[in-house]
Amino acid sequence: MAASELIQDDDDVRLHVEANVTTTSPPTPPHPLRVANGNPTRPASTPSPPADAVDGQSEHQRSKLSNVLKQNQLIRSLSSGLRRHCDYVKITVQEERANRLPKEWWKTAVAFLYALFNLVFTTVVITVIHERVPDKSVSPPLPDKFFDYVDRVPWAFTVTEVNGLILVGLWFIQWIFLKHKAIVGRRCFFLIGTLYMYRCVTMYITTLPVPGKHMVCAPKVREHATVPLRQLGRHSTVRLSLQLYNDSTGKIWRILRLISGGGLSLTGTHLMCGDFLYSGHTVMLTLSYLFIQEYSPGWMWWYRWFCWLLSASGVVCILIAHDHYSIDVVIGYFVTTRTFWWYHTMANTHALRRAPNNFLSRTWWNPIFNFLERNVQTTVPIVFSWPVALPSSCRQTYRMVEGGRDE
Repeated sequence: MAASELIQDDDDVRLHVEANVTTTSPPTPPHPLRVANGNPTRPASTPSPPADAVDGQSEHQRSKLSNVLKQNQLIRSLSSGLRRHCDYVKITVQEERANRLPKEWWKTAVAFLYALFNLVFTTVVITVIHERVPDKSVSPPLPDKFFDYVDRVPWAFTVTEVNGLILVGLWFIQWIFLKHKAIVGRRCFFLIGTLYMYRCVTMYITTLPVPGKHMVCAPKVREHATVPLRQLGRHSTVRLSLQLYNDSTGKIWRILRLISGGGLSLTGTHLMCGDFLYSGHTVMLTLSYLFIQEYSPGWMWWYRWFCWLLSASGVVCILIAHDHYSIDVVIGYFVTTRTFWWYHTMANTHALRRAPNNFLSRTWWNPIFNFLERNVQTTVPIVFSWPVALPSSCRQTYRMVEGGRDE
């Protein structure tokens, strides 16, 4: 006769086992055969198989069934082990990804102090070179080709500063919602500090005259004193104008006033001249757009184009307002874009960091770059997250959705 057995485990793994067992005696017919005289006919006896053959066949069936049971037990143990360690494996993968992009907020704080120092130092340099700007009656504005073809528009510089404030505000909001804001933040602070340090050097080395006679500059630090002189027995009084470049108190007040207004003409706190080469407004307009473009997803193309229009129109309005020479804007754009691209090329191409033929590693700020980016082992992904911690129920739902997308 034939026997079938279905073995099933908890994970719906079904194994079909079929064993054929042969009996030693033939099946008995339900009714004996009868002949015409009424006496039943005895069936002929079936020869029995040898005992050795029966034992060998039974042993084979038992071994086959034993192997199937062992396989079933192995599958059960593997499935139960996977269910038991499933969460552990997922957590390990997430930790490995997190370790490749460490936050290291203390490095971001160092980069912030570096940027803050250079911004304050810029105001100090502006106050110093303001005393060296030649008078408009002595040194007229330098010839500029753009000024020859485009007349001055008085309200254009206001458009520049408004566009700059909008771009900086948009970038700040975008940075707040970035998941890896610590890494992006220290990159931004380092580039701001470096670009304004370059600006201090160029402003101090070469002091250009004002680009237009419409510009109103604050008076230089002077002190008028009455000095009595005795000459040939006569007492005469003359009035001398003494130019005091070491009047530290007046300069400190001007520095604080400039810092309080953010260096903007809109606030009425920037009335000093001499900070022309190169344009700080061009730096902020260009750098804000570059960071917005680099750390925004591709589907936000409309957002990128809007920011590009704000940046481009703001830079053009600097020239239309005749508040900077064309060379100031060109150098500001060139230095900002190249420094940004060099830094991010080294940050996103990890093979360049230790390559012997990497000429970008010869920059003076390469040791600072290695300090800031040493533990960043992969390209920073564009991922947004809530800046504040969500409730536990919301976090659990968010993790389930995020895990489903990853799969």
